[in-house]
Amino acid sequence: MNAESLIFLVEILDAGNLSAAARRLKMTRANVSYHLNRLERSLGQQLVRRTTRRIEPTEVGLRLYEHGSKIQSELATAKDSVRELGHMLRGRIRLSIPSGFGQVVMTHWLIDFKRQYPGIVLDVMFENHIIDMLRDEVDISIRVMSNPPQNLVARPMGPVRYTACASQAYVEQYGLPQRLEDLPKAPIITSGVAGRQLRLSAYLKQRRQEVLLEPTLMSENFLFLHQAIMAGLGVGIVPDYVVRAEVARGEVDTTLNEWYLSIFGTEMFMLYMPNRYHTRSTSTFIEYMLDRAQTYRNALA
Repeated sequence: MNAESLIFLVEILDAGNLSAAARRLKMTRANVSYHLNRLERSLGQQLVRRTTRRIEPTEVGLRLYEHGSKIQSELATAKDSVRELGHMLRGRIRLSIPSGFGQVVMTHWLIDFKRQYPGIVLDVMFENHIIDMLRDEVDISIRVMSNPPQNLVARPMGPVRYTACASQAYVEQYGLPQRLEDLPKAPIITSGVAGRQLRLSAYLKQRRQEVLLEPTLMSENFLFLHQAIMAGLGVGIVPDYVVRAEVARGEVDTTLNEWYLSIFGTEMFMLYMPNRYHTRSTSTFIEYMLDRAQTYRNALA
């Protein structure tokens, strides 16, 4: 057994199944299976348990995985130091961010980061659904949720508050709901999950209420939702940053402001895999974005 064999085992277990491991290692599935069997025979131990969909480490396999992860991190550190010594930061970061906050707020942060670190390649996906960071080979994911997964590192980026709002034209003609119970009667414009009934959570001191909604217009594209609200198509229930500028200019009215409204969660988190080596580029990106998030929160306080 050598370091290469341990790293091979780490890649297989990180991938989760032989087919994904084959894509990672640029080998055929049969070749991956052959090398894994040969490693197990050389050690006289079963290292993984195979099912139809996944592979999981045995106790021996888990111990070797831990050793292999450390070796892999040390090698990556050495390569990173040699590559970046005396040069600008380089590397590639695959990032998944929510469509609304990403388009409205984070776009400016990412552009500023890219200007400052032109050697770092950013691969940015705007999406809202829950992803498998290993399977999708995502380095960093930013998501709105109440309880982040325990198997990931979760760095808080600040609270997320929804607002109930409408354009001046809509308010003049129809008015705004004054009670939570009135919301289902209004034409609602918001984001949601296809095929699932939308539940709006509302918090007031120690009280919590849920309101079931049937929106008249739904989309994951918050720029589109913004346009629909401004066109007077209904009452928007969107994160407050979507219409903050229009509220300040008096073009949009809000209601139910005493309630803290939430659909997908109350906090935004930066998520990444634990015990995963971070290049200087990735570490720089993480701290840069957390610093921008803190500055953003302070400006709103």
